[in-house]
Amino acid sequence: MNLTSPSHVRALLDDIGFKPSKLLGQNFLIDRNILDIIIKTAGLTSADHVLEIGPGLGVVTQQLLDKAGSVIAVEKDKRLFAYLQEKFKDVPNLRLINADMLDVDTGELIESGVQKVVSNLPYSVGSRILVDMMMAEPNPELIVVTVQFEVARRLAAQPDSKEYGVLSVWAQAGYDVEMVKSISPGCFWPKPEVTSAIVCMKKHDHFPLTCMQKKVFFSLTKKMFAYRRKQLASSLGRVPDLIKMSQKEIGAILENTGIDAKSRPENIGIAKWCELVKALTYGK
Repeated sequence: MNLTSPSHVRALLDDIGFKPSKLLGQNFLIDRNILDIIIKTAGLTSADHVLEIGPGLGVVTQQLLDKAGSVIAVEKDKRLFAYLQEKFKDVPNLRLINADMLDVDTGELIESGVQKVVSNLPYSVGSRILVDMMMAEPNPELIVVTVQFEVARRLAAQPDSKEYGVLSVWAQAGYDVEMVKSISPGCFWPKPEVTSAIVCMKKHDHFPLTCMQKKVFFSLTKKMFAYRRKQLASSLGRVPDLIKMSQKEIGAILENTGIDAKSRPENIGIAKWCELVKALTYGK
C-alpha cells in the first residue's frame, strides 16, 4: 500500500475504521517529495537514534527505520497505536509508546540515546512540543519537523520583526533555525486550512548558560515578552520575584551590557538576552 497516495490512505483509514481528528491536528502526509525532503534534511545514518512524535499511519516511520539505527515513536491515539503495533510487529529497531508527548519526559528520552527528532508534528500541539524540546536537559542535537507556516516564521524570526517573540528567542538560543520548505495544504489528507513548512533546527553552543542561568533565561524572556510594547528598563522592574534590584541598578546593568534602556523585547537579539541573564545572575 502506498501511503503517499490519497486514495490508498482513505482506503486504509476506512479499513481500520479511523476518522482523523481535527481537534488533535491529525493530518497525514501524502506527498512523496515532501517526505523525501524531510528525510534528506535529517541526514540520517545507521548510528542515529531518532524520536518521532505522532507517527500516524507510519509513512515517515518507515523511512526512518530504513535509514536510522533505531526509532522511538510516540503515538497518542490508541487506534493508530494498535495499527502501528501490527504493521511493525516484526521490526526490532522500533519502540512504540502509546502516550501524549506532552506527558513524556523529553530529557529522559534524550538521555536514553535519542539524538534527532524527525516528525510531522500534530498541528494542535506542535509549538508546545517544540518548547519542551528547547527546555529539555539535555536537548536533541537535531530537530526536523513540519509545523504550521506561521509557527515556522516565528521560530526563524529576527529582531525588529512582528513575528519575533519568545518562541524565536527560545529556539535560537540553542539552535540554528532554518525554514527549509513551505508545504501546501494539498500535501496532507485531510487538507489542513493553513500552509505548513519543514523546519530544521541544528543545536549550537553560541550562547552557553549554566543550568541556573537557563532557568532565569526562560523565565525572564517569557515575562518580558508579556510586556512586549513596554520599554525594557520599566518591564524589568515589574518582576520583583525574579529581579530584586533597584531601577538604578537595572539601568546600570543595561548600560554595561550595551542594551538601550528604551529598547523593547522585540528589539533585542539572542546574544544580548543571554548577556543580560549572565549580568543579572552574576555571583549567584
